[in-house]
Amino acid sequence: MRDVVNTYRQDVDGFGRVTIRPLDPDTDIDLVHGWVGEERARFWGMRDAGRDRVEEIYRHLDSLPTHHAWLTHRDGVPVALFQTYEPTADPVGECYDVRPGDHGAHLLIGPTSRPEPGFTGTLLEVFLDFVFTDPGRRRVVMEPDARNDKAVDRLLRTGFVAGPLIDLNGKRARLMFLDRETFEARRR
Repeated sequence: MRDVVNTYRQDVDGFGRVTIRPLDPDTDIDLVHGWVGEERARFWGMRDAGRDRVEEIYRHLDSLPTHHAWLTHRDGVPVALFQTYEPTADPVGECYDVRPGDHGAHLLIGPTSRPEPGFTGTLLEVFLDFVFTDPGRRRVVMEPDARNDKAVDRLLRTGFVAGPLIDLNGKRARLMFLDRETFEARRR
């Protein structure tokens, strides 16, 4: 669909320039296919998907006005896949009472040759800044796999509140919520 053409940039002291741009299925699919096929991405749910299937999924996502995939770079190097969506247009919206201003998100950190303390937390803060640039967005909703203790813990440390467990697309997930006021209060 390519109607979302904005690129978001944020310079983070001591971290570098983070750029978030729409994922382009024509040029980015080999990179994304490599990431989602790794064991570390098992909770993403696409480990066994072939390249053609991953391309099909992201082309479909690109055609929707309610769902967007974003490729994130740090100083020009791809580091994460970030997806956003309107909960009312997604199966997650059938699992809880969607509020006006809710905005859903998924995050997949790309592979790295060496772990860097604070890396995921810094990227998550930039992603949240990006989502909340739209003043109509009042709350971010995420639904990590309930077995993904690292993701749930990271979200809790970022200020998210744990919601109920839900069954979503064949997985048990934990709803997580972060409202704008909590996010902004943490930034002061």
